Amino acid sequence: MLEYVYKFLDNMNKPENEVLNENPEENQPLNQEGQEEQLQTEPEKKAEEAGLEGVKLKEMEAKAAEWNDKYIRLYSEFDNFRKRTTRERAELIKTAGEEVFKAFLSVIDDFERAIKANEHTSDVKAVNEGVHLIYNKMKGILAQKGLETMESKGKPFDADLMEAITHIPAPEEELKGKVVDEVEKGYLLNGKVIRYAKVVVGS
Repeated sequence: MLEYVYKFLDNMNKPENEVLNENPEENQPLNQEGQEEQLQTEPEKKAEEAGLEGVKLKEMEAKAAEWNDKYIRLYSEFDNFRKRTTRERAELIKTAGEEVFKAFLSVIDDFERAIKANEHTSDVKAVNEGVHLIYNKMKGILAQKGLETMESKGKPFDADLMEAITHIPAPEEELKGKVVDEVEKGYLLNGKVIRYAKVVVGS
């Protein structure tokens, strides 16, 4: 007990800074970070978090505006492409037969010359030859454009290419199920049927 009394009296006679230094851990001042943590109040923390959220929100809004602008530009380009394609298709349909018509102008010229020449002739053979020349010329033009004549007579009946208008007893055994006669020729345009051959089938 007396030890504590002497110690207390001894400390009373010491300078204040020496008494404080006896327990340095308790007397050590707070560092700057500790002071900032203690000084920062709850409302300030919330304000700081809200500020960060505001920055993120602005970044997201800027990104959304950028994507929206890209979408509008892309939609506009596609709409222009669609309108242009529709217009070009309409023009193509309107002028699709232009080349064929141009090719047939020479055939019309030949027919007009033949009609004029035949007005003062009685030579049937010459008229017949002229008609055949024009006919062959016209067939040649059509062939150049992809038109093909079907060969159906004597061939097996094909419902994909032919239309049977009637059936008759086959004049020969080998003509059963085959085309006996051709009433109207069939035609293909670049491999596609544009007119079915009308035929008589043997049974």
